[in-house]
Amino acid sequence: MNVLPRYAEKLPLGHPVRVYFEENILICEILDKLFSFHLEDDYELFFSLFNQLSGVEKKFARKENQLFPYLEKYGWTGPSQGMWSFHDRIRDLFREVRNDIDAKTFKGLKSKLNLIKEELHHLFQVEEMRLFPNALELLQEDDWKEMRVGDEEIGWMFEQPPEKYPDVEDYIHPSKDFTKRKLPFTTEGLLKLDEGYLSNEQINLLLRFMPVDLTYVDENDRVLFYNRGEERVFPRSAGIIGREVKFCHPPKSVDTVLTILDEFKKGSKDEAEFWITFRERFIHIRYFALRDKENRYKGVIEMSQDVTEIKKLSGEKRLLDWN
Repeated sequence: MNVLPRYAEKLPLGHPVRVYFEENILICEILDKLFSFHLEDDYELFFSLFNQLSGVEKKFARKENQLFPYLEKYGWTGPSQGMWSFHDRIRDLFREVRNDIDAKTFKGLKSKLNLIKEELHHLFQVEEMRLFPNALELLQEDDWKEMRVGDEEIGWMFEQPPEKYPDVEDYIHPSKDFTKRKLPFTTEGLLKLDEGYLSNEQINLLLRFMPVDLTYVDENDRVLFYNRGEERVFPRSAGIIGREVKFCHPPKSVDTVLTILDEFKKGSKDEAEFWITFRERFIHIRYFALRDKENRYKGVIEMSQDVTEIKKLSGEKRLLDWN
């Protein structure tokens, strides 16, 4: 693919679909360069081009996290399943080539690159003939404008961002984006969070089943909250709510806690970290200063996690082994 399809040529500069096709053209150019010389002749050039080609992950991420959710909103769920799986097959091939490069095992490398090339070209055909035409039929203009804002967060393969999509304001970080969008569910009775909505029940469930001990101490050093998990590392009881945090720690560790709070309040530190062995388990403990948008100190979150089993992990696990 070296030219835009006719229907994409008619789209305004910066339109998400037009940008997808422009990335496809760039990918084809990189592939042509990769196959224009022998790896043994210029390894540095090969490595540079392969890294550029690996940038296709940004295109995949935009489709999966931006385009597919909008298609689902209009009832088309196929791409979220079939095409996402196709992306993952290509990711696996990239991972194999990357492993070979790291191990300096170059035999068979070109055959794997050929597979990547074939898979990408097949993907481009499906995009051109089915995915993008249908998306242009289903989605409304406001959808594309909203999507472009989110695309900014993920990025593109290009060295420079593509042209701004018409009528789109300057990029707004999601944490500062308060644009109201149509949702497929009612928000009545839900708490509005920075990103999304949850009910009190859902928040309690999330915190209860989170495999981490959390304790929130406010700017006045009083305990406001702890999550009531089934297997907490350190026991807690309702009696600590409203209590000064210095009375919630054994005497030997109080000075350390007060030092952390003092430095957090002064703004000289934002995080403190410890790891200990407790009841034959390896525990990771972290403290994070909480600050509002004006950078005013609003308290501290204490997070403790049993990482005994995590420390034992090695290699990769990609398959479900429930059987």
